[in-house]
Amino acid sequence: MITVVWGARVDRSGQWIFGRIGRDRRAGRGRTGGQLMVVDHSGFEVPRPPVWMRWLPLAYVVWVLLLEFVTPTPWAVSFLLIALPVTAAYTLGPVAVAAITVFAVVLEGVLAGTPCCTGHNVHQLWENHHVAAYIATGMVGLLGVALAAHRRRQEQQLVRAHSVAEALMRTLLRPVPHRVGQVLAAGLYRSGEVGTMVGGDLFDIRATPAGERALIGDVRGKGLQAVRTVADLLGSFREAAYDQVDLLAVAARMERCLAREAEERPDDELFVTAALVEYDAVSQRVTIVNHGHIEPVLISRGEVTALTGPPALPLGLGALDDEDPVSYTHPFRRGDVLLLCTDGLIEARDRTGAFYPLLDRLRDRFAGRPAPGPVDVIDFLNTDLPRHTRVFHDDVALLALGPQDVGEPVGVGEPVGVGAS
Repeated sequence: MITVVWGARVDRSGQWIFGRIGRDRRAGRGRTGGQLMVVDHSGFEVPRPPVWMRWLPLAYVVWVLLLEFVTPTPWAVSFLLIALPVTAAYTLGPVAVAAITVFAVVLEGVLAGTPCCTGHNVHQLWENHHVAAYIATGMVGLLGVALAAHRRRQEQQLVRAHSVAEALMRTLLRPVPHRVGQVLAAGLYRSGEVGTMVGGDLFDIRATPAGERALIGDVRGKGLQAVRTVADLLGSFREAAYDQVDLLAVAARMERCLAREAEERPDDELFVTAALVEYDAVSQRVTIVNHGHIEPVLISRGEVTALTGPPALPLGLGALDDEDPVSYTHPFRRGDVLLLCTDGLIEARDRTGAFYPLLDRLRDRFAGRPAPGPVDVIDFLNTDLPRHTRVFHDDVALLALGPQDVGEPVGVGEPVGVGAS
């Protein structure tokens, strides 16, 4: 099920994608135009139980009937049906469990005293031990109905909690427009918390008088414990990005913000690995300040290179280093794409335990080919990463940037159409 709304597409892929894609997508074909945001909507619905659990009540009845007909010694096989309402309570609702309870009692009677079906005497139908089985089945059925109702209430509370988490992360990680100033942008976010969008990875991009400034970071820890740090750090960046002339000053503001939060908690081990990027359209260069984060990856003219530079301690640990962080620059021209990522990408393992080979996969896909756009890179990683690993144990955040093409107007892409498949 894919639902396309204003600036957003909702599907079951398990992540958000922020960016723009070119043509209309109908029934999963082509691409949508305008600002694109993919949301794992099923993560906020009640997850369906496994197939074997849904078929368990029927399988249990079949098993009891087989025992009735294959057992050479006559014994009260129907007593096993007392457990049937409980097996149904794990997957079905209260009404269905009540109906299965009635069915179990009727089937017990059929197995206990029907000469045509089981060969038993009809007078056995009302023997004391059979009557006790009927009563026990009814009591277990009442417990099963209560259990099913309680399970439904818990599922509804879980849905509401996940909805709050979704609203929170949408507020923090705002959709990245297709164009931000003089750059094209696209991003992806996948939470390591199963069924939620709450995580400790963060990214943002802003068009400022000093140039387009982007941030990607990874908070120590994940889940709800990291949300407060994500909120404070993003707020600090969004304010400092416009106020500070130098990118190092922006990083220093974020360092002070994190130090204050560590004192308030208190938490002496609070830190965030982060990379800040500033694009100067006049000089066609990017300035990078790396605080212990993964090096940005540049895709330029068919070559894939990690932009290494002077390292610095993660934000929050600056007091441990006597030397100030140092920025470094690199050419960034039209046709290039700069990829920022968190360690959830490169540390994703396959079944053999091998890490995701980011540089090799990008070279295999884009080396020697026409220059990709930011959305092309994000689309590729969005489909290639799940092929490498089936289970994500850490948050994954990606942000791809590229200089705006010549003649392409500045502004946010048109709204996406509405459709479903």
